[in-house]
Amino acid sequence: MITVMRKHHKTLMIIITALVCISFSWYWNKTDFAQIGDGTVGKIYDHPVSLVEFQRNSHLLRLASQLGMRELISDLTIGAQSENEMFEKFSWNLIILRHEAKKLGIEPTTSEIAGAVKALPAFQGEHGFDLAAYTRFADHALAPMGFNESQIEELAANQIMLERLKGILRAGVNIQEAEMRKDFEKAYAKMDVSVVRFRPEDFTKDVKIDESEISKYFDAHKEQLKSDEKRKVKFVQFALTGEQKNLKGKERIEVLQKLADQANNFTEALEAKGADFEQVATKLQLTPKETAEFSQGAPDPQFVGTPSLVQAAFALTKEAPNSEAVQTPDGFYVLHLMHVEASRPLTLEEARPKIVEALTKEKAHQMIAQKSAEVAGLLREKMESGMSLAEAATAASVQVEKIPPFSLVDALPGATPAPTPPPKNENTETNYIKQAANSLKPGEISDFVSTPNGGGLLVILEKREALGPAAFEKSRSVLEDEAFQNKTTIAFYEWLRERWQAAGVQEQKAPNKAG
Repeated sequence: MITVMRKHHKTLMIIITALVCISFSWYWNKTDFAQIGDGTVGKIYDHPVSLVEFQRNSHLLRLASQLGMRELISDLTIGAQSENEMFEKFSWNLIILRHEAKKLGIEPTTSEIAGAVKALPAFQGEHGFDLAAYTRFADHALAPMGFNESQIEELAANQIMLERLKGILRAGVNIQEAEMRKDFEKAYAKMDVSVVRFRPEDFTKDVKIDESEISKYFDAHKEQLKSDEKRKVKFVQFALTGEQKNLKGKERIEVLQKLADQANNFTEALEAKGADFEQVATKLQLTPKETAEFSQGAPDPQFVGTPSLVQAAFALTKEAPNSEAVQTPDGFYVLHLMHVEASRPLTLEEARPKIVEALTKEKAHQMIAQKSAEVAGLLREKMESGMSLAEAATAASVQVEKIPPFSLVDALPGATPAPTPPPKNENTETNYIKQAANSLKPGEISDFVSTPNGGGLLVILEKREALGPAAFEKSRSVLEDEAFQNKTTIAFYEWLRERWQAAGVQEQKAPNKAG
């Protein structure tokens, strides 16, 4: 099988995340399943599942992420709300997938598995499968997880099982013509929309807060009113030079690979018994830098704009003070924990600014919601009496803002969207406006829509474009394919839910990950 491709290879390298195009934020985090306890972690199909088997399946999830197996991961972790849940669901669902595939006689052949391995995103080069990339990955990434190349082939076989199973489910999917046309209109028809905005700064100036309210809030929220935990770290950096930052493609990857090797050598040296961060850095001719104390909400200036470094710093513990190599766009960092200032309860005076801010936002939001309800009622009344939107707005003493026409999806299937200027407040409000408008009929006014900035708006749908039969027919093949994929996914999730129940899964939940 694939193992013959490694016959003469001796190079040891780190596979660079940029090369395989994987960006799972939890990749470097280590879930401690040893906390679950000894023995079994639950039962499935009336058989106990050992901690060892559960750990192995969880490590397969990490391996799948490195290989770029996005569909396998998303399908087998559906519904997970945390990293721990992702590992748990993947492990149970993997057992179910294999069990059900065996029942259905789905057994990938050796050649099919080899083909699936060669198609994995982690091993693609400029001209398809890249043997060197495969060898680098196999040499470095597998051993730390206790794996070898057979686990890559195992996951490839699981992916084939999943695809064939979904193919069986797809055969039972039925697409209704009327439903597809309705979805087409909703997604692609242009909408003419206006909004009435309610800005928090227009209301906060009228908010009054007395001392009794501050005291009452403090007494009710003492457990939440705490100082931010702060940390101080030292770090070494393996970074591109100013000139190297301009490199592109293969040349940039090669330089990053060398930096990755250097970072790996440094972390390996730190694993030696009694190793000291400063001494190891000096031995390797590196100059550590230090941060000031910083919180997650207010990072040190050296870490601003690089959340992965902040996340890594706050994952360190007294028992494990050194980080893995943390990749950034321009290189790698290795961090060492120096000091932790623990979070503590705030006094009333210390908490006063936070309390005043929270009460001000709360009262302003209440005022906005009340005002928006009054305005919406008045606009509906005036427009039902025959007034235009502009006339109704004047009567209600509010300003109406016209939004450039838009659709939920910017371009028809297969078309290249033309560049258009984004609506105002694109990053914070556009999706709220789109979703509210899509549920309206022409001439209707939405209820109050709260927005992340603490304010809100009313959405008025003035007109919805009518898409003719020709546009639908032109897009039919793409629409049918999308509809089949969506319904197949829904069918798979429903099937998985039923199989989960039939398998009689009895979980012994792992505690939340600490540290």
